[in-house]
Amino acid sequence: MRYSDSKIIALRGCVALFALLLLSGCSKSDSPANNVGEDIPFRPDGVLDFIRPDSSISARIFIEIAESPEAQATGLMYRRSLPDKGGMLFVDAAPSMRSFWMKNTALALDILFVDESGEIVNIVKRTSPYSEEQILSTGPAQYVVEVRAGYTDKFSITDNDRISWERRTF
Repeated sequence: MRYSDSKIIALRGCVALFALLLLSGCSKSDSPANNVGEDIPFRPDGVLDFIRPDSSISARIFIEIAESPEAQATGLMYRRSLPDKGGMLFVDAAPSMRSFWMKNTALALDILFVDESGEIVNIVKRTSPYSEEQILSTGPAQYVVEVRAGYTDKFSITDNDRISWERRTF
């Protein structure tokens, strides 16, 4: 069976189009920015106050509470946004040396390590998105608070402050 020139040209065009479609699906970059899909909405579970040594409140945020191992493992990974007055509180069963990283996290954060009495142990400011560098507590911490980078500077929160939080239904 012989094909006419027009049928051969049409067939080649279809093959070329199919190849282009196939290759376009394979050309996505594996860069971290492409690993962040649809934004995960912020879900407030409570409020957290930052309290100065004189007992005045320097700032209040709404918090998502990460208690389960799954929620703690994911944290703010894969998020593209976080409200200005929003954050995440990690609650551990007991104080321990804590370690975090920014893998799959598109947001620069300030990370506060907090002991069992609510005293801030240390603050790591302006973490680098997508970094696998370990972010460590300098002492045992039972809680960890993550807020947008620059938040602790904006509200003059230091390691002399403490936190108080409560679960709320909104």
